[in-house]
Amino acid sequence: MAALSDNRGMRGRYRARQVINYVNLSTPLGLLIAVAGRARVRRGEHGLLYAHGYRIPFPVAGAFTVGNVVLTAHEEGYLTGALLRHESRHATQYAFCVGLPMLILYVLAVAVSFVLCGHYASWNVFERLADLDEGGYPRHPARWRRRTLE
Repeated sequence: MAALSDNRGMRGRYRARQVINYVNLSTPLGLLIAVAGRARVRRGEHGLLYAHGYRIPFPVAGAFTVGNVVLTAHEEGYLTGALLRHESRHATQYAFCVGLPMLILYVLAVAVSFVLCGHYASWNVFERLADLDEGGYPRHPARWRRRTLE
């Protein structure tokens, strides 16, 4: 629980998210995934933990979040700006989804997006709420819109 105690001056909403994601077990799962992927974990801003050097080739993404842990294969300095804001929103989604159910809901959202447009993120409600552009995702039109445009 050292990560909980060393963020003096953190805003209340980030502290609440941090505590909720520990209690709902999503952050401990994120830490286990980081250890399994041999990533180096360090404290980040807003109660997040950054896990750099993640070595498992799944999922295929520049970064992904589990609880308050943001994992990336990239080195330090990669998790900044728009991408970090995007991943921070995913940490908040874990808190709102009561932790681990987020994983099931996210997989369902991927399936819906793939059916709607052929891309896993473009119509994924979680990616849209986290801001597609900040996550670096393209905006594919829905299949029914493509037919009407032709």
